[in-house]
Amino acid sequence: MSHAAEALPARHAQSRRRATPAWAWGSVAVAAVIAGPLVSVLVTAAAPGGEAWTHLARTVLPDLLVNSLLLALLVGVMAASMGAVSAWLVAACDFRGRALIEVALLLPLAMPAYVCGYAYVWLLDVAGPVQESFRAATGLRWNEYWFPEIRSLPGAALMLAAVLYPYVYLLCRGAFLTQSVCLLEASRTLGHGLPRTFVHVALPMARPALAGGIALVLMETLADYGTVQHFAVRTFTTGIYDSWFGLGNRPAAAQLAACLMGLIALLLLLERASRGGRRFHPTTTRSPPLRPVVLRGWKQALAIAACCMPVLLGFVIPAGTLFALMLKQSNPFEARRVLPYAFNSLTLAVMAGVLAVLIAALLAWSQRLHPSPVRAAANRVASLGYAMPGSVIAVGALVPFALFDNALDGWMRARFGISTGLVLSGTIAALVFAYLVRFLGVAISAVESGLTRIRPSLFAAARVLGRSPGRAVREVELPMARGALLTAGVLVFVDTMKELPATLIVRPFDFDTLAVRVYALAADERLAEASTAALLIVAVGLLPVAVLVRAMRRH
Repeated sequence: MSHAAEALPARHAQSRRRATPAWAWGSVAVAAVIAGPLVSVLVTAAAPGGEAWTHLARTVLPDLLVNSLLLALLVGVMAASMGAVSAWLVAACDFRGRALIEVALLLPLAMPAYVCGYAYVWLLDVAGPVQESFRAATGLRWNEYWFPEIRSLPGAALMLAAVLYPYVYLLCRGAFLTQSVCLLEASRTLGHGLPRTFVHVALPMARPALAGGIALVLMETLADYGTVQHFAVRTFTTGIYDSWFGLGNRPAAAQLAACLMGLIALLLLLERASRGGRRFHPTTTRSPPLRPVVLRGWKQALAIAACCMPVLLGFVIPAGTLFALMLKQSNPFEARRVLPYAFNSLTLAVMAGVLAVLIAALLAWSQRLHPSPVRAAANRVASLGYAMPGSVIAVGALVPFALFDNALDGWMRARFGISTGLVLSGTIAALVFAYLVRFLGVAISAVESGLTRIRPSLFAAARVLGRSPGRAVREVELPMARGALLTAGVLVFVDTMKELPATLIVRPFDFDTLAVRVYALAADERLAEASTAALLIVAVGLLPVAVLVRAMRRH
């Protein structure tokens, strides 16, 4: 039975290639649609930008490039330091509260960077409680002492690093736990302590994981809009928004978006090229599990402080600030202030999550049942949107929609004398499409990861027992992949709730979400009124943290 089950896929491979059903080619069509906005950006960028683009290229573009690169450099260094050090401490050391800290280090994932930035600006600004308390205690006036300026490029970098370091932490922790214990113990035998072993052995071996985490951090940094706009740091995302809405110049906005796409691609290529042909995996599979070193005394206190500091900066302080602001309101739980925005956010998030899971399942199972290089490439193309900022995708989605609306309106006017107005642009459908382009890669990755844990012989056994391919998928593989599908939906749901740049650009007129409401109130320095909505976003952000904690404990 087992031999027949294992041999069945090979015997049926040629028949599947000869008679591939039409739905299996849907992955190619979906990838073409998903890649449409990115292609649209490149095509629009090739058009002349006029005097506005010439002015931007001569005056603004150098500042945008320098600020974006400096911000990416600072965030990358800080996030890599916090993530790698904390991952090494919880993986290689044993100290009091380690199990709790290991989970708490994931909490900043629930805090959007712009919400964290709003809280710190209110807390540390000139009129904030920290400086007010300092002036009251010392008797100094605001211009008679030095205090670090929070609304600056380093301040924005600290906010972004404080909430993005968990990407590095997660990947590096997994890398450290799977490294060869023989190499680590050889380093200790040669007289190297834990710090030198970390720097000279563990960290170089974990370079692919470290680079992958930093790449995710850099993509999120270059995609951020709310934080840099509130901190008055001009980057490509603010330039795209200003060109689209301030100047009304779509080609100029598309050209800035194309520059940002090129910058992200260049950063990824440079990292891959610098890795060269070096190998980073152990040369033997016979390796015992890593035995943590027990820390005591001042070493234990130092390890606890090093692990708790990122959690305090990225979650405890901003969440506590927002909670205190919420309690200051006369009626902070008044539903009518928040419910309309919460309903809009939940509606969009549910629609995006369900559609993303359905499309990701179609792409993943089409490649699994009918493997083909074309479909594999289509799945990778459909995942490209996650590497692009929301502002780039928003511009790329609106340009073809606007062309379609204008063409349809012109045709209807010429033939029937009727104006159709905007059919796609500025609608909920356009906004959900932008979310799908942005976050479909997350869903595809989660679904494919779940399918890799299902043995192909189970599907083959169902086929031997007379089940059709569709029934075999529904009755065998689909129930086993239910956890992966749920994870994909949760991740897309939460990312949609937090997404700001794409929502600002694509949303319908007078249609606000929780993220847009928080941004608008914070821009008017009314963070106390925005605290309840901000905390709701943070509370929803705890869902993927719970998923990650469950996965960590399972593995």
